Amino acid sequence: MSQIKLFQSKSIRSLWNEEEQQWYFSIVDIVGALTDQPTQDRARKYWSVLKGRLKKEGVELTTICSQLKMTAGDGKMRLTDVANTKGILRIIQAIPSPKAEPFKAWLSTVGAERIAEIENPELAQKRIRALYQAKGYSDEWIDQRTRGIAIRDTLTEEWKKRGIKEGKEYAILTSEISKATFGITPSEHKKIKSLERPSENLRDHMTDLELLFTALGEASTTEIAKTHDVYGMTENKQAAIAGGKIAGDARKALEKKTGRKVISSSNYKELPEKDVRMMLNISSSKPNKK
Repeated sequence: MSQIKLFQSKSIRSLWNEEEQQWYFSIVDIVGALTDQPTQDRARKYWSVLKGRLKKEGVELTTICSQLKMTAGDGKMRLTDVANTKGILRIIQAIPSPKAEPFKAWLSTVGAERIAEIENPELAQKRIRALYQAKGYSDEWIDQRTRGIAIRDTLTEEWKKRGIKEGKEYAILTSEISKATFGITPSEHKKIKSLERPSENLRDHMTDLELLFTALGEASTTEIAKTHDVYGMTENKQAAIAGGKIAGDARKALEKKTGRKVISSSNYKELPEKDVRMMLNISSSKPNKK
């Protein structure tokens, strides 16, 4: 899936990677937009010089950029230097342009906030809660979601220790947990909820029960991985299936008892306007719906 995004008055080519669940952006397009290059050729030359400087500074370019085919100016698909969000932000830091300064200032602010949150984790929880409150979610749902985030973080930290690579391998194992828990993949779950845009986070649209069983599957996977001291993709995949099965068996038992399915088509695309207005303390202007 590809999409053209606007960067002020400039077009930035981007490509969504379904397996890695992240965007890749054309570096030449962003460099050109930030440095006011009149043509793509000039932007490519600027990027070539910038790459040389980054190498001299000890930056390993293979870790922040790669190549993907994107539609070129002549309409043909050509290999283009791309980077994900993290890589693009690193490149922007190296661009000496007034247009790049707001990004650099924002990065400094975010960096300071994250350091403060490492020293005091409670600040991170408050930030997350405030974000969800501003979107109109109930306090009960937010409590469930934040617990799920903590459980997910614990699982991914465990995966790092056990030889799992962030990105594609995380997505594969997450899918295995989901299949064993709900009988469907995360992509299939999104379709049930009519979530078509890649930027729509599945977990932000789950019901309390869906969040509960997702957390149970991931917490169980973490415990199994630690107890059996698994390592590598094959062993972690077995742990993911076993952890998901524990949650899946609990889900089936509940569904049998209640006669109702846990998987729901409900989503939070349309939150009640009065709740959003209250959370944002807006009295007259109409809030943006999620």
